[in-house]
Amino acid sequence: MACAICQTRRPRRFCPGVRGDICTLCCGTEREVTVDCPLDCEYLQEAHKHERDSPLELATLPNEDIRVTDGLLSDNEELLSCIGGALLEPALENRSVVDFDAREALDALIRTYRTLQTGLYYETLPENPLAAGLCRAVRSAVEEFRKAETERLGISKTRDSAVLGLLVFLQRVELDRNNGRRRGRAFLDALRDLYASEAARATPPGSSLILP
Repeated sequence: MACAICQTRRPRRFCPGVRGDICTLCCGTEREVTVDCPLDCEYLQEAHKHERDSPLELATLPNEDIRVTDGLLSDNEELLSCIGGALLEPALENRSVVDFDAREALDALIRTYRTLQTGLYYETLPENPLAAGLCRAVRSAVEEFRKAETERLGISKTRDSAVLGLLVFLQRVELDRNNGRRRGRAFLDALRDLYASEAARATPPGSSLILP
């Protein structure tokens, strides 16, 4: 029996992405490049633990003028959970949704919320349909969050500036976690760790995503 990918070397492990046995070399080189790896694959999980390089330099990041403080995160934990969950759920339903789709979506959402700061409204949507779907999911989730907040408190306290700050925070986390692989989902995997259950959504450990 030969590796299901290279058809040359002896297989050493089962790959749920190709539903066949593969060699360790192909597992390392084709993981999240030509293979859509499910997030619960033990070999993918182990790889994600060792992929991160040196911390990002915040001065080189986009939207450096937007301040993301510990106070912003702690005061808006439920909203952060809402936005993170809206990004995650489509990825859990469709393995084709990858970190680069989330990157496009976050960039477009940030541009949209920046226009709101000027008193105007112009929605930016990516041409990429997967990224556009993530944008719509986040916008819908924020609207539902505000609706529930109004029903509970009689008023919505959520400001567009807070949404913008949280989007910039998630953008920085995505840039930090993205492993550069074409089908990589390390950022989405990090979201899954926080928001995969209803309990996690209710009380998310906000500090877990804070960049070093």
